[in-house]
Amino acid sequence: MTVLSLVLAVVLYGSLLWTGRQVVRDPSDRLLRAVFLCMFSAGLSFPFGLPVVIRLVDGLAGDGAAKLLQNVCLLGAVYFLGCFFIHSASDPAAARTRVRWHAVPFAATAVIASAAMAVTPHAERGHTYATADMRVPGVAVFYLSAGAYLTYALAAALFWTVRYARLASRPLATGLRMVAAALAGMVLASAVRECLTLVRLLGGCVPHPVITGAKLLLDLAIPLFVAGVVYPGLVTRWASIRLWWHHGRVYHRLAPLWEALHLAFPEDALERTGGGRRWDALSPRGVHRRYYRRVIECRDGLVRISPYLALEAATADAEAPLTPEVAARHLRTALRAYASGEEAPSQAVPVALPSEGEGDGSLESDVRQLIRLSETLTAQF
Repeated sequence: MTVLSLVLAVVLYGSLLWTGRQVVRDPSDRLLRAVFLCMFSAGLSFPFGLPVVIRLVDGLAGDGAAKLLQNVCLLGAVYFLGCFFIHSASDPAAARTRVRWHAVPFAATAVIASAAMAVTPHAERGHTYATADMRVPGVAVFYLSAGAYLTYALAAALFWTVRYARLASRPLATGLRMVAAALAGMVLASAVRECLTLVRLLGGCVPHPVITGAKLLLDLAIPLFVAGVVYPGLVTRWASIRLWWHHGRVYHRLAPLWEALHLAFPEDALERTGGGRRWDALSPRGVHRRYYRRVIECRDGLVRISPYLALEAATADAEAPLTPEVAARHLRTALRAYASGEEAPSQAVPVALPSEGEGDGSLESDVRQLIRLSETLTAQF
């Protein structure tokens, strides 16, 4: 197996597992099913190009069986790609009808290719495209029929991909542009091969580098196509991982502040859910849940202790929130005053809230103030 083939296999089967997981989670999604079946057909065709599999399949089913199965699977991948665009552009009822009509040229091509392989002499079935004798009618019909359907279906897919890419937003638009570039390469490679097949059928001679170049273009376009299909999902997953990592770090950075407040106000702790699950500590939902719970508990604790903080800081100006540094300097004393049973000397006052120009009103700007308070509190002790 060449390095390019190995890379293709890794990208292809990794993408197949990814889309398969999505289908299991949402089996009713017609678009997702079409993408999965496209990937599945492409993945199924890959082993039939390996020498060891070719020898095994041809030994069991006759010469040329592996080549025929590989090409039919590739035709199936292109067919399901077309189904994806049909489902994208049509309502469910119309899409089902169009998908059935779309299957007609696919089935006809598969039958013609199978018949062409059946009438081809056994000695001519095992050749590759580069070494096949196109003057043999069965060989020429096999390659011409499969190539014609591929060129037609890929060109239609390219048209719809370019159209959707213009309307989509990132990262979907980026993925669609990658798919469009790959499809353009596939269409060009398939059209060139059709022309070369006709030249060789008529007895002409085609330089070997031209055939190799067309194959190389196709080999490069396939992994690019797969990468474009999975790119939007990977970008979304990467953003989720970054958010998971960020929430985990903030959770630990707020620990000093939370521990001080939790000792004073244990009754404010929110109900713990999912704590009995073994992997809850590492699951995305578990990390996000603990992050939001800790932020809320810290903020609730600061609201309750804020009258004591205002007294210790010698200010009760509700219009001037206590900064994180001021609150941290007096928090321990305020907590001791509360623990001793002293009455709250005033109403709650703002503590560690973003001032004008510091925040945009989002939760993140509020959390940054809590982190400043927590880290300042740690640095003082």
